[in-house]
Amino acid sequence: MSDGQIIKTRFAPSPTGFLHLGGARTAIFSWAFAKHNNGKFVLRIEDTDLERSTPEAVQAILDGMDWLGIDYDEGPYYQTKRFERYKEVVQDLINSGHAYYCYSTPEEVEKMREEARAKGLKPKYDGTWRPEEGKTLPPKPEGLEPVVRLKNPLTGHVVWKDMFKGEISISNEELDDLIIARKDGTPTYNFCVVVDDYDMGITHVIRGDDHVNNTPRQINILKAMGALIPEYGHVPMILDQDGKKLSKRYNAVSVMEYKKLGYLPEALFNYLVRLGWSHGDDEIFSKQDVINWFDIDHLSKSASQWDIAKLNWVNSQYIKNTPTEDLVSMVKPFIEELGGSTDFSNINEIIELNKDRSQTLVELAKESLLFCKQDYSIADDLREKHMDEKSIANIRSFVESAKQIKDSDWNSDNLAKLIKQKLDELQIKMPALGIPMRVMLFGQKHTPALELVLSILGKNEVLNRLNKYI
Repeated sequence: MSDGQIIKTRFAPSPTGFLHLGGARTAIFSWAFAKHNNGKFVLRIEDTDLERSTPEAVQAILDGMDWLGIDYDEGPYYQTKRFERYKEVVQDLINSGHAYYCYSTPEEVEKMREEARAKGLKPKYDGTWRPEEGKTLPPKPEGLEPVVRLKNPLTGHVVWKDMFKGEISISNEELDDLIIARKDGTPTYNFCVVVDDYDMGITHVIRGDDHVNNTPRQINILKAMGALIPEYGHVPMILDQDGKKLSKRYNAVSVMEYKKLGYLPEALFNYLVRLGWSHGDDEIFSKQDVINWFDIDHLSKSASQWDIAKLNWVNSQYIKNTPTEDLVSMVKPFIEELGGSTDFSNINEIIELNKDRSQTLVELAKESLLFCKQDYSIADDLREKHMDEKSIANIRSFVESAKQIKDSDWNSDNLAKLIKQKLDELQIKMPALGIPMRVMLFGQKHTPALELVLSILGKNEVLNRLNKYI
């Protein structure tokens, strides 16, 4: 990279499925590096796998990035719209002697590799059609379309200083003469990537370390093109609790699944960027903090472990710190999906009461169903244990006194006073009054503080529900 050149990074997913958590984290790192350095972040859709790429998968990627708030300065670019450019570069490489036509069939190539393995050699294409000075090539077979191969150097090493892994050196003897165009003329993955990075002025390539083996091949293509080599950084992968690559076995791996599970996009963004990168002891930070602080020197060189408990904690912090009125609009769809109604004038009070108790919007919705779902039932064991004659008598006494409270005075402070007064008057402890009342009101033993739930439920609703049983 030359002095004064604007830093450009890219995220280049293949649209063969959803936006994976690992891909999203890589996108965030690339985005953060560009933004921190006042550079540009490019989105490129690598859709040359025509059999597996779908419009739905493209949309899933765009939706995932939009939900996480990963904005891009350029794109999305689509490789399928750049085939003419790839063909042009293939022809340039053939004309310059850096690529050649190969008529060997797949069966012939496999036989070459088997023979190499038998001799204890690297299983590679043997260069039958590779032009060399003084070499006579076989006659071109009729009716057979050739592939195009890169004329990879036979000696020396491909060396680069990886931003995260340090210096990496690969012998050219380990590398094959890579196919850069198939028989039908369509370009191959590694070739398209290189042409795109060159044309789009990508200066830094940040991607998963499963791409390390592609890097020497791509560098050799760039050298053949006479292009500048970007800096490469390969991010360690995310592991599950068994130390294996993150999979669906234990956790959802699609970004948008976490939206359905009730996570806030800011929380997932926060967790993903913190998964392998750190800034002191900070755990919660905004996107602007990430832009201000992001430094690749603080990116871990070892794999990170997915920790759903830590994600839940991060999400709970964001829920607590989200203004209640904003949280109401977020949680309403979850309440309605669970069969509850959100048509309450005091819905803000309901959410405010439960927001500090919930790790996800789904949990918050379930807690709010106490007030938002009226068709509850009381289990037989709860009815038998907590709705005996003595308990009903205590509740009847409470109801008679509660009727005397003016509607305007029906609040948690006055209800707390009434509850204490009844405990003293009836000479009972709180569980003897509170548990039967909770069972009658909600069909369950546990709720937040009784005076709070009575206040939020409202005088008429409280009396109506209790009167059904006394």
